[in-house]
Amino acid sequence: MRNTVRLPAVLITGLLLVLGMAGCSASPFEDGQASAGAAGSQAPLLVGSANFPESETLAEIYAGALNAGGLPAATKPRIGSREVYARAVQDGSIDLVPDYSGNLLRYLDEGTSARSAEEVMKELPGKLPKGLAVLEPAAAEDKDALVVTQQTPDKHGLESLEDLGKICDRIALGMPPEAQERPQGLPGLEAVYGCVPKEFVPFSDGGGALTLQALLDDRVQAANIFTTSPSIAANRLVALKDTKDLFAAQQVLPLIRTDTVGSEARDILNKVSQVLTTEDLMQLNEQVSGDAKQNPRDAAAAWLKDKGLA
Repeated sequence: MRNTVRLPAVLITGLLLVLGMAGCSASPFEDGQASAGAAGSQAPLLVGSANFPESETLAEIYAGALNAGGLPAATKPRIGSREVYARAVQDGSIDLVPDYSGNLLRYLDEGTSARSAEEVMKELPGKLPKGLAVLEPAAAEDKDALVVTQQTPDKHGLESLEDLGKICDRIALGMPPEAQERPQGLPGLEAVYGCVPKEFVPFSDGGGALTLQALLDDRVQAANIFTTSPSIAANRLVALKDTKDLFAAQQVLPLIRTDTVGSEARDILNKVSQVLTTEDLMQLNEQVSGDAKQNPRDAAAAWLKDKGLA
């Protein structure tokens, strides 16, 4: 459950427009330099990223694919939160950035009820400020999931959150503190799946090491961990199926400026989305954030070569 500050769509649009008119003084890049892309007389497209490794790797994938397609591109990693990188796309400091469909929609429209991939993508384009667009979404998703050890499905025959609802009063559930009030937390679990846990255990590490260890130690029997976390495969964990779309779809997709990202670039980026899977993201995260500590650009380059895009 990624924790972002959300504003009403009208205020967001106004904020982006005001900051966009502020010119160079509003740029978040005055003290930083973009990493170099392909050489050439054409100004490179600048691909930004949020301040976490998965986003940085996706930015390198986008830039690498563009360079391989003959369009110069460079990256500007670790810009910050969605509030910062959305402004950067709006004011022209960057040309595009990888984002996640459901969270982007909720950022623009806090009151949205869209949950499924189809619902989210039906609403999202119309909520974007003028001059911005999203391209084709990938099958790849980095979304909330409730995860259990293999022992729990073996014992209770669990496959989905519907199944979890039947035994929820017997388990301790680990989620972020804000899950106590958010629609996609405890209120939604009760309303959608009839799941009221015996105990709620808050963790503030975003499904990280503390959450994982509590699950492995059986201090909690289900925990909120993101679907692209390498810890799922590494520990043979099971992500329960969200059959009623409690957790909004979070498909990876490029957020672009329409005046600088032309049709050729869009075609290249769409080809990336057509082959990018959740399993790919999980493996890339393991390479970059796991023991290997691979450079995001190197991991991206290997992925592009493997997919025939480099």
